[in-house]
Amino acid sequence: MALRSNPTLRQRRLGAELRRMRERAGLGGSQLARALGINPAHVTQMESGKTGISVERLRTIAALCMCVNEPLIEALAEIITDRDKGGWWEEHRGTVSDDFLEVAEMEGHAHGLSTYTMAFIPGLLQTNAYTSAVFDRSLTPLPRHEVGLRTAFRMRRQDVVRSGATPYSAYIHEAALRMQFSGPKIQAEQLRSLIEDSERSTISIRVVLFDVDALPLNYENFTYVEGPIPDLDTVQADSSVGNVLFDAPAHIARFRSMLSRLDSAALPEDDSREFIRSIKKDMESKYA
Repeated sequence: MALRSNPTLRQRRLGAELRRMRERAGLGGSQLARALGINPAHVTQMESGKTGISVERLRTIAALCMCVNEPLIEALAEIITDRDKGGWWEEHRGTVSDDFLEVAEMEGHAHGLSTYTMAFIPGLLQTNAYTSAVFDRSLTPLPRHEVGLRTAFRMRRQDVVRSGATPYSAYIHEAALRMQFSGPKIQAEQLRSLIEDSERSTISIRVVLFDVDALPLNYENFTYVEGPIPDLDTVQADSSVGNVLFDAPAHIARFRSMLSRLDSAALPEDDSREFIRSIKKDMESKYA
């Protein structure tokens, strides 16, 4: 079987879980290879996602590693059997960056999504004009066609929450509600759209006010992605060099704690809607 040159996010996650399974059992890669009757390099390739495995081999590895977490084994088996079903984002491979594709892949397989943003409205809730304005103000100026490609891709991503298929909770800092990327009119239209989205039964929008006591968080913007089981949750955070992905148990526990803090600090949904409405009116007064 030819090695994958560019394994997908889910293929890499499967490999990472196989490595964790082996390490929890105290087995080295060479030890597992001998037990399986394969070359040690093959174990490395499986654990990096560069080569696939069958469900039967997954169960053999689980038995050798004394893994009795049946929900995890079943969830990994689902990743294996689903490997040939490419999502809509695959149509854009080669036209947008791998970071964009990985975010869409995570969202497309998510069982629930939660975001926190401090500088801008969450991408899954942005209007076309707002998104275009954000990309248009990139630190390194983008050509117009690139702005258009990125904007269209982000609009397509929104289907996952606008369709109601995936429950979505957005914690938005007051700073993001007031930050203008292209004047008060576009911001007011964005806030109007946000109010409409807040009335959807599968979307929860809650505001974190400026006057909330210190809320120390490790990242200004992050997305918590719920997997089919908690063991397969993932977090994506923004950084100056692109996406940062977290799936280690300790990291996931830390981000769950952050979400708990946000849940305690943010305004209730109804109060958040009214607060957004008040800022919208203020923006409208600036161009009326």
